[in-house]
Amino acid sequence: MDDSDETRVFLGLDVGKSAHHGHGLTPAGKKVFDKQPPNTEPKLRDVFEKL
Repeated sequence: MDDSDETRVFLGLDVGKSAHHGHGLTPAGKKVFDKQPPNTEPKLRDVFEKL
């Protein structure tokens, strides 16, 4: 599936045993998120909603 015309942000998560790292890029390649995300589902959902 390629809905990149409607995609606002591409999200990537590197899941580790003790810490995770998240990346968010716009379709143009602008970095909008590059840090350790929260480790609970409700807080993680908040981050996704903002992005």
